[in-house]
Order: sequence, then C-alpha cells, then structure tokens
Amino acid sequence: MSLRRTASIFAIIFMAVFALMLSVRLTTGLTIVHADEKLQDKITPLEDSPELDPRKLDLGGRLFTDTIMSSKGKLACATCHDLQTSGTIGLKRTIGYDGRVHRFNAPTIFNVANNYRLGWRGNFTSLTFQNEQILLDANIMANSWDGLLKRLRTSPNYNRDFLAIYGQEPSKDNVLDVLTTFQRSLATTGSRFDQYLEGSHEILSATEKRGYRLFQDYGCISCHQGSNIGGNLFQKFGIFSSPPGGDPGNDGNLGRFTTTRNDKDRGYFRVPSLRNVAVTAPYFHDGRAATLEEAVRVMAQTQVGQDMPKEDIDAIVQFLASLTGNYKGQPLQTNPAKSEMSLED
Repeated sequence: MSLRRTASIFAIIFMAVFALMLSVRLTTGLTIVHADEKLQDKITPLEDSPELDPRKLDLGGRLFTDTIMSSKGKLACATCHDLQTSGTIGLKRTIGYDGRVHRFNAPTIFNVANNYRLGWRGNFTSLTFQNEQILLDANIMANSWDGLLKRLRTSPNYNRDFLAIYGQEPSKDNVLDVLTTFQRSLATTGSRFDQYLEGSHEILSATEKRGYRLFQDYGCISCHQGSNIGGNLFQKFGIFSSPPGGDPGNDGNLGRFTTTRNDKDRGYFRVPSLRNVAVTAPYFHDGRAATLEEAVRVMAQTQVGQDMPKEDIDAIVQFLASLTGNYKGQPLQTNPAKSEMSLED
C-alpha cells in the first residue's frame, strides 16, 4: 500500500470518528475532550524564511514580476500571483495563452516553500521542477529555454547581474535558482493565530478561540495541520457526499487522476494550506466557492458529514481570519473579485 493511500485512509478514519463523536455530543449532550488539549501541537507557528542571498532575492524578485518570462511578453509570474495583495488573484480560473481555461484555481504563492506537495494535484515535490514546468507549459508561460535564455542574455541588466552572481550568463539552472530562492522568501509570519500559539492567549477573541476548538472537534485538523495548516496530504474531495457546484465539463475535477491515470486517484487533491485563507477567495480547486462561509459549509457536508450550524460556521470563519500573516511588515490584503481574465489581455 502506498504512503499516500495509507495517509488518506487514516485521515478518512480520523474524520469519521470525529464526526461520530460530534454527533453523539450534539444528540445526547455528552461531552468529549476538546481537541486542543491533545491536538494543538498538530499546528505549529510559521517560521521566518531562511537566510538567503540578497542578490539572488533581488534578481529573482525582478524576474518574478517581469513579462520577459513568458514567450509573448504579456505574462509574468506576478500576473496570477499578486504579491501586493494575497499572492493570487480573485478569479475562479484564468484563460491561458492558447485560449483554454485552466483546470485549476491559482493558489497563493505565499509560504509555497513550506509545502511538501505542490500544485492542486500534488504532482510536484520540487519547487525547482514545478517552476520549470510552469515556464514551459503551453497554456501558462508558453516558453522554451532557448527563447527565454536568448532574451535574458541580450538584456544588458539581466546578463550583467547573472554574471556578477554566478560568474556566467543566464542558464536554465541559475534562472531556476534565483526564481526558487525568491519564492522561498515569501513567508507570511506574525499572524495573530501564531502569536496565540506562542503564548499570547488574549490576542484571539472568544469567538475565534471557539472557532479553533470547533475546527479541531469537527476533525478539520486531521488534514489541515503542520506549520502550513495543510499542503502535505492527499484527500478525496467528497468523502460523505458529492461537492455541489463546479463546472462538470472541467476534467480538473478528476484531481490526481489527470496525472496518474489511476482510477483510485479520481477526485483526490492535495490538501491546501489554510494560511491566509481569508484573503484568497475564491475557494477549492476550481474556485467554485465565492466566500469562505460557503467553503466551510461545503467542507462540513462533504468531508466530515455534518450540516454545520451557522454559528459554528461563523466561528470557524473568524478563526480562519486569524491565520492571515504579514509580508514586508503588512498584513496580506484581499484581492478584488474578478469575473474573467484572459492572458491575452
């Protein structure tokens, strides 16, 4: 049995047990031990990014925001991962260079280096390899190494800076190195919840603390754990019932199956990080949920088999808002909602 399958089975069992215990508590008045007494160490504060070469950070940051990185010169990494707001954009899915709507919602780039699995299908474990595939994807950056390196080498500023750092002109390896170095710096530390975990217990309101307890009691913590509060496990979207909404014509709904072609992977996705979730709408792999309240309700129904009362949803949403961290000393901001964006625009 694969490690992924074993982890998913344990997660399902864990959530089913929690759902049963919660049902007993609600219907009989019995009290269960609140999970934060036993599970609080399942979530740990986010650490600062490691010490990184400032020259690589500067160069990688410039490339991240420069349309030179796409073949048609119309798209930068920051086009879909806006560092001025939440590290993503307020769209369900974008339309790519070849006119096809992308299968998946653009996840936030913040804290990406803290995920073991990358992408909605979790098909990357290397940030370097993921960056290369995005650069070469015909419907994203639509690049080739020959074309990109030629443009960088003929740019006086970029060629000069690569020579100064690496002693050579831009190459596949050093371009990927500066990009991933910059992305490893994108940690959003200092959230109010992290301060709570570190001992500032009065920083959360009574409702936020109740939301955290409910987050554990309902079993959400069985998948959303670790310092990124997700990002490392696979789980089926729709354990107890089929998720409502979405585009039935989008084969992205098949999840990992689109990569592995293994029937057992149908509907399985990487569990997303909940860091900064309050400012990264819309939600789920295809952006089908416009609000965090809707996303929590759907997760309760489909993942833990509960029709969650509105007051519980509201408390969990308030708790989730405490996970918003800071970048360059400022809290992340919500992206304005958009209806559509073509990468040709």
